[in-house]
Amino acid sequence: MKGRLVLQDGTVFPGISFGAHRPAAGEVVFTTGMVGYPEALTDPSYRGQILVFTYPSLGNYGVPTLESDGQGSGNGDDSLPHRPFESDRIHLSGVVCASYSATYSHRTAAASLGEWLASQGIPGLTGVDTRALTKNIRIHGALLGRIEIEGRRVPEFVDPNQRNLVDEVSTRAIARYGRKGVPVVLIDCGKKSNQVRLLAKMGAEVTVVPWDHDLRVLANQCAGVVISNGPGDPQLASRAITTARFLMTRRLPILGICLGHQILALAAGARTYKMKFGHRAHNQPCVEAGSGRCYQTSQNHGFAVDGTSLPRGWDTWFSNANDGTNEGIRHRTGPWRSVQFHPEAAPGPTGTEWILEEFLQEIR
Repeated sequence: MKGRLVLQDGTVFPGISFGAHRPAAGEVVFTTGMVGYPEALTDPSYRGQILVFTYPSLGNYGVPTLESDGQGSGNGDDSLPHRPFESDRIHLSGVVCASYSATYSHRTAAASLGEWLASQGIPGLTGVDTRALTKNIRIHGALLGRIEIEGRRVPEFVDPNQRNLVDEVSTRAIARYGRKGVPVVLIDCGKKSNQVRLLAKMGAEVTVVPWDHDLRVLANQCAGVVISNGPGDPQLASRAITTARFLMTRRLPILGICLGHQILALAAGARTYKMKFGHRAHNQPCVEAGSGRCYQTSQNHGFAVDGTSLPRGWDTWFSNANDGTNEGIRHRTGPWRSVQFHPEAAPGPTGTEWILEEFLQEIR
C-alpha cells in the first residue's frame, strides 16, 4: 500500500506503508541510533512525534514478547515490562525508515516490527529517502508532518507541543518497587522503566507517583526525589515545577533526568527554550565541568535549559561537546542536581550510571 510523508513546508517523501495502514500526524524528528528501536518506540518522551530512523535498516532483529516482571510491591500498577521495553506501549505517532525488514532473526524475537506496530495501531513508512529528510530537518528544524495512506482520509497537521503531554503519559496511581532500601520518590513525568529497575537494583525502595501528585506527605517519608524524563514543553508541567520549588524549600535532595532537568531549572528560576532539532540517540558527547571528562550519552529531548539564565548559586555541570548546549546543572550548596541525558541508559554498554549511584550514596 502506497503512502507518503508530507511536511508542513510542503515537502513530500513517498514510501510504502507497513505496520498499521492508517494516517497519522505529529512533529517529525530524527534519531541517529543504529539499534534500540524497541526502547525508542516505548519511550514516553516520543509522545506525539513521527520518528525518522537515520540508520537505513530497521526491524532485522524483530521484537520480543511484551511481558511484565511482577516485581513491584504495594498498590497501583506495580509491574514493569521486561527489558528492552521502557513502558508498556508504543507512544510515538509513526515510524519512518529507509529499509524495513519483515524477515527477522533473534533468539528472543516473537514478532516482526511491522506486526508489533500494527497491533498497537501505529503506522510506518519504508522506502523513504531518510538522508534527504534528515538534511531537511537539520536545515529548517523540526517540522510538523503527517503520514498519508493511499485511499485514506488526510489528517490535519498537529503540534503535540501545544498539549500537556506529561499528563498524557504519566501514571495515574502510586506504585512501589524494591524492598527495605533507601526510600526514594520518583515523579513520573513519562519515566523510562529502566530508571526504576536500576534504582531498585542499587538498593532503593522506589515510590512512583503521578507528575502532579501532592508530595507534602511523602516528602516526610523519603530521603530523596528523582524527577523523570518526559515529553513536550516543560513549562506546561507547571505542577511538577511547583513541587520542585517546594522540595527545595525543604532542602530535600533532588535528581532531575531529561525533562526533570528542565523542570528543576525552571523551579530554580532559569529559562528553557525549544531547540532547532533536538538531541535523539545514544551517541551524544557530554563534557563534565571541572574534570573535562567526556561521556557518550543517550538522549531524547527537543527542549533545553538556557545555561546563561542560571541564577546565583547554580553552576553548569555538563555541556554538549557538539553544540555547547547545557546538559546538566548543580547547586553549589544545596543537594540538587540534574542532567539532560539518561544515566539509566547504557550506550557504552556502561556510561553514567554512577550519577544514580552517587545520588543514592549521598542520601543514605
